[in-house]
Formats: sequence, structure tokens, C-alpha cells
Amino acid sequence: MKQFMRTAARTLAALAVTAAASLTVSAAAAQSTWETIKERGTLRIGVAQAPPWFSKDPRTGEWNSGLGISVGKAMAETLGVELETVEITWGTAIAALETGKIDIQFQMDATPERALVVDFPKQPFDFVSLAVLANDDLDTSTWAGLNKPEISIAVPQATSMDAFLTRNTPNADIQRFPDNAGAIAAFQSGRVDAVSLFFPPLLSALKKLGHGKVVIPQPAFSSPSSAAVRREPDKTFRDWVDTTIYYYYETGQTQKWYEEVVAEFGLDPAKVPPIQRELLFLK
Repeated sequence: MKQFMRTAARTLAALAVTAAASLTVSAAAAQSTWETIKERGTLRIGVAQAPPWFSKDPRTGEWNSGLGISVGKAMAETLGVELETVEITWGTAIAALETGKIDIQFQMDATPERALVVDFPKQPFDFVSLAVLANDDLDTSTWAGLNKPEISIAVPQATSMDAFLTRNTPNADIQRFPDNAGAIAAFQSGRVDAVSLFFPPLLSALKKLGHGKVVIPQPAFSSPSSAAVRREPDKTFRDWVDTTIYYYYETGQTQKWYEEVVAEFGLDPAKVPPIQRELLFLK
């Protein structure tokens, strides 16, 4: 009987611990992102080496440059908390949001598939456009102007960029490569007159090569990017993010931060495509 009582007591104690742990987890899960940020005293953003969006200083190991860093710092200041960077990969960002490792992920496209598991504000964060890195003497002002047999354009094979060029520049000499690096290398070696990609990788290529120009031909083909947040019943944080990035975008602050980052990157902002969609029609 005594052995039975001791066993029962241990079982009850274990059940109590399990129940307490379950209650703790449930309470944590019930706490909204808004409440968690205020309680923790930090705003956690996901970062990955991807200039001009995020960039780590190799000397210090600090994430101190990029559009996402500028926006994150401004948001944290408004919230009265510190900015905390958490390294992720683009493939793990959604899981990091779902598990609470980060509060927000900038420069995350709001696709229908992602919208099944995380929330996005209504206002786009910025717009990334299809561009060309071309020789200085090539007229890149329009896609129609590039649609000539004597003009050769490199592009990654079987991509949305390839599909766009196939539709809009069928007469050009379109040369297809396995990846971005191969397409850029073709331009670097002089095998083609231009290379076409969504423009961020072209900025790095332009800096590395030291020649050419990055241009968004008209009519511009642009894709909105967004800022993903955790899906939860309390929409306070999501709605605040929506209002905030709308304000930054419409007042031109997002574009200004971007131009500052581009200048730090060693490029002339006047020669770099804008991320504010309305400015594309003024170029």
C-alpha cells in the first residue's frame, strides 16, 4: 500500500508539473506580438546577407546597413524599444515568425501561399522592378527599343524574367543561362549587350564590374514586396505595421532611406532604379 501511495504521489506531481508547463505555454501563446515586444523591450527583425536590404559589417559582425535596418530602427524608436536582429535564411523566415523567433520580416513577397500561414499588411513595403545592366551606349529606355535582333540579352533560364523577355522582346537575341551568376558573367565577358534581372543583384554586379548602367526600361514591370508578421487573433501589431509602412512610403521616407543605403554601397542614387513605384514614371 505504501509503495502504491508513493507511486501515486509521484504520478500526481508529474501531472501537476505537466499541467503547469502547459498553462505556461498556453499563456505565452496567448500573448500577442504587440504585448511581447513591449514586455521584452526589443523589436526582433529577421536579417540575411542581401544588400541593399540587409548587410553585415564583416569587421564587427553587426547588421548595421540596409533598408530593412533603417526601417527597423525607426519602428523600434517609435515603439520605445531596442532593435534586435536575428539571422535567418529566406527559406526559414516563415518558421521563425511562426515560432516567435522574430516579430517581422521585411522584403518578404506577399504570395498566396505565404498568406496561408502568416499575415501581411495591406500596404506594400516597396516595389522591385525588372531591370537591365547594360553597356553605357545602349538605349535601354524602353523594352521596345531592346526588341531588335542585333541586341543580345542574358537572362536566367525558365524564370519569370525569361518569360517576360520572351513575351516583350521576342526579336532580341535572348541568351539563357542556368542562374543569375551565369547571366551576369556573360555580360562581364562581353558576350551580350545586357543582362536582365530584378534589379537588386544588378546593383552588386554594377559595383563589382565598375562599368555599365542599371535601368528599368518602360513600361516598367514591377513586383510589390511586403513585411510578413505572425498570424494571431490580435491584429494590433499587423495594423500598426500597415499604418507605419504606408506613412514611410507615402512621405518618401522609404525611398530616402534606400538612396542613403545605395550611396553607402558606393553607387550614385540618381543612376539606380527607385523602389517607390510612382517614381518609375518620372525617370
